[in-house]
Amino acid sequence: MKAAVYYGPKEIRCTTIDDARLAVPHGILVETIATSICGSDLHLYRGALDPLMERGKSQTGHELVGRVVAVGSSVGRFKKGDRVTMAYSCSCGECHMCNVGQTAHCETTNKAVYGFGVPFGSLNGTHAEALVLPHADGHVSIVPDDISDEAALTLSCNLPTAVIANKLADIQSGETVAVVGAGPTGLMALDIALTRGPGRIVVLDRVKHRLDFVSKLGATAVDIDQEGFKATALAETGGRGFDKVIEMVGYPESLQLALDLVRPGGTVAALGVFCDQTFNLNLADVFLRDISLHMNGFANARPYMFEAMRLIETGVVDPARLFSHSFKLDAIDQAFATFHEKRDNALKMLLRP
Repeated sequence: MKAAVYYGPKEIRCTTIDDARLAVPHGILVETIATSICGSDLHLYRGALDPLMERGKSQTGHELVGRVVAVGSSVGRFKKGDRVTMAYSCSCGECHMCNVGQTAHCETTNKAVYGFGVPFGSLNGTHAEALVLPHADGHVSIVPDDISDEAALTLSCNLPTAVIANKLADIQSGETVAVVGAGPTGLMALDIALTRGPGRIVVLDRVKHRLDFVSKLGATAVDIDQEGFKATALAETGGRGFDKVIEMVGYPESLQLALDLVRPGGTVAALGVFCDQTFNLNLADVFLRDISLHMNGFANARPYMFEAMRLIETGVVDPARLFSHSFKLDAIDQAFATFHEKRDNALKMLLRP
């Protein structure tokens, strides 16, 4: 079957591998209807996680809408023909960490993540014609017919992460809010934040078409490549800083920017996926300014999938509109390059087998 495999930095390409085969009683075999590229996949693409990947073997992809074609003997929730999606991290739903809502830290699967290399379980990826979803009853969900393929893809990772960001930020009516990063997940976080009655929202990014999208939603867009951009953003708060800041990038510079923007006593919810090993956190600054800092890049998506699905079904968010490009799986190298370079007004990539 066809599948995307990691060969090195900026070398993720479609190749032929052995057909996916169901060999565990708690799993299901799923035929891919559609998949997509997440912002965190770009860390793989640029080589930041090269030590985690087995070149020429490790598969990629963790966002899925698919059709069940075979069911393990101990699976109780699914049958052949079901249209499904799953959380990006594979969790059993029964261990202590799953029961306390920390599904990304499942003790049964040992933090297994689809398409993210050896330390995360060497699981197959969604960038394939088919794949096995082990422990299916614990982290797989049926997708209602009235949810489009595009919208369903965001249930694996992006939209639950945006939900978590807003819960951690706990935006109150009238507060000032900054969102650092206007990629797809940042834009979904913005969609949700706008429903909370903020007094003012500023979104910071450097990509023009993303900033244009932000402006159309009614938020204030600030280009971080413009001289004095930080002062421009802080001027929206009277210079005192933002009540709440949501970080959706995952670089030391973006986290520092979030800390620079938040007011004393404010909250930073950092949901970007951080690959750097160290960060020079000024503890005295965070302590003396009474900042609440939440780091949740390894997000527990599974507990928030139902809420994310409800947001789609009720029209609160419309993630399908963020898909700017569609590619066949054969052209996944072009899809990655387009997304990475943000060419041609790229927002989110749709892939079909």
